[in-house]
Amino acid sequence: MTIERIERRFGVTAVESGYATIDQILNAIKIQIMEDVEKGRHRIVGEILIDQGVMNPSQINDVLRTMGLKN
Repeated sequence: MTIERIERRFGVTAVESGYATIDQILNAIKIQIMEDVEKGRHRIVGEILIDQGVMNPSQINDVLRTMGLKN
């Protein structure tokens, strides 16, 4: 599974769980792409959402568990 596929699912799951809005996910993806292009740095969407104060680590872990990516 590619990173892009995981993050797309991550965003959908975060919205469905009520942890983030569609606009917040889109903004995080925009930041991710800009950093990829401008800085050559790839951060995952969850890290960006934490840095923005949108989600906390516990919520990130909950989304990952819902996706079956964490025990």
